[in-house]
Amino acid sequence: MIGLFAVTAAGRRAATDLAKCLGDDAMVVDGPIRPALHRLWPELSAAVFFLATGATVRLVAPLLADKHTDPGVVCVDEAGRFAVALTGGHAGGANALAERVAEALGCTPVITTASDATGTTPLDELVELLDATVDGDLAGCGVAVLDGAPVRLVNPLGFPLPALPANVDPHADDPEWTVVVDDRIPVEREHAAAWPGRPVLPEHGKLLRIVPRTLVVGVGSARDVSTTAVASTLSQLEHRHGLDLRAVRAFATVDRKAGERGILEAVEDHGFWHGAAELPLLSYPADVLSTVDVPNPSEVVRAEVGTPSVAEAAALHAARELAHGARVTLVAPKTKGENVTVAAARIHPRGRLAVVGLGPGSADLRTARADAELRRASVVVGLDQYVDQVRHLLRPGTEIRTSGLGAEEERARDAVEQAAAGRAVALIGSGDAGVYAMASPALERATAEVEVVGVPGITAALAAAALLGAPLGHDHALISLSDLHTPWPAIERRVRAAAEGDFVVCFYNPRSKQRDWQLGTALDLLRAHRPPETPVGAVRQASRDGQRVWYAPLAEFDQSEVDMFTTVVVGSSQTRLVAGRMVTPRGYRWMT
Repeated sequence: MIGLFAVTAAGRRAATDLAKCLGDDAMVVDGPIRPALHRLWPELSAAVFFLATGATVRLVAPLLADKHTDPGVVCVDEAGRFAVALTGGHAGGANALAERVAEALGCTPVITTASDATGTTPLDELVELLDATVDGDLAGCGVAVLDGAPVRLVNPLGFPLPALPANVDPHADDPEWTVVVDDRIPVEREHAAAWPGRPVLPEHGKLLRIVPRTLVVGVGSARDVSTTAVASTLSQLEHRHGLDLRAVRAFATVDRKAGERGILEAVEDHGFWHGAAELPLLSYPADVLSTVDVPNPSEVVRAEVGTPSVAEAAALHAARELAHGARVTLVAPKTKGENVTVAAARIHPRGRLAVVGLGPGSADLRTARADAELRRASVVVGLDQYVDQVRHLLRPGTEIRTSGLGAEEERARDAVEQAAAGRAVALIGSGDAGVYAMASPALERATAEVEVVGVPGITAALAAAALLGAPLGHDHALISLSDLHTPWPAIERRVRAAAEGDFVVCFYNPRSKQRDWQLGTALDLLRAHRPPETPVGAVRQASRDGQRVWYAPLAEFDQSEVDMFTTVVVGSSQTRLVAGRMVTPRGYRWMT
């Protein structure tokens, strides 16, 4: 919820105009400001005050607790000339909201925070997102980004990055800084031909390297190999293959070698010297590694340990296990040292699709993880009215791709195509995206080339149930009455089965102008198996403006009061009203 607070008549008029532009998530607060603010503060995602900044500071200061969870605060002066992002510019989304307020009211946004709130992505946050190591002056490069200096971005492996400011560009001319996101060590330009694919050192300007952990190193050895021998051979991955050892994510070997002191100590030393305290040493049986196709098998090794490859096979097998479907390649074949061999496999980045449930509509019922994924994305795909609810949370530069009702298949296809192209995409929907929403059509299309992240949301059924009481306290069924994608005979069979099984039934999509008879038919099926006094609860616009909650006995429930914004819950034979609340007991013994 975005609360709009005003004292004067002019301020209230401006707040009313702004609410129309911000959509259903905005509410003009009536009455004295201080008590209303204290009451609503825990539920606010942001607040706009039509007051002097000093007065606003005195109002909000006692309520501020944590910049990561406090709502963003924007202040508009009485003359309507400026929209000032006062607090929560970055985490609270105040700077993006100030831009929207300024656009709606025709005033000037005032943003003072030197972070992504000024329209940039902080590089330290990018490092955290990629779980990467930094080589170079992160703070100095960050200042250049904030100053709008030209910064060239080199991302040859195609990591899906969040929205970036306009001055950070792969084709920036005469850059002050070059940011390289890669697991390889850059080479001088005159040596580039000998090292195809490796990033090239910039001829001018400064260099910042961001090194994600993409590599899995396989290790094989003779008995009682020394720590020095293992460490020396590991260094060959850098000297001979150009790999940055700070990119190592895990080590792997055959189970018979997992207790070798030289390997264990070398792995521990590597973590210490490269800033990764506890890198895992994964081990696998020889019969598992023997099934891995490798370029350099050895019958001598097979005779010794039962598999023709340890280093290459362990690196590839462990990388595939950690990749969860991402592409894996052997980037450093078997490299021999003194009684030891090593090899390295890369887990390639892939496009990222976050399927995000926004909840029933109220901002305080949207999860923090949903907000984080929206800021993680460079592309947001969704129904236009849902995008309007969260537009103030998006980073400047985020590509927004909206469409209207009925275009669900197109949105799902578009989101998957954008992610398959290597981008970081958020596909949004109301409630939980996996319940009668966007997750299903999207995941039907998404291949293993796309990383999929599901962000759960509070469903319409749960939001309605919380308002009705405890109607879902025992077994229940969710049934959509829309026959746009499911033939009515199939829906009817499901309703009849739920009726005969004495399930509590929650109806989604119960009634529309074109579909005005299905709910009545479904209720008649339930009436044949339930007492006439069985309670039926209905909630319209749960957690949104215009919310309505009502009950009626099954025999008397009037379907004409229901529309597509309503969730209908029909109790089981055991459900009853207790103190005006709908309750399905949990502890009764089921009768056969």
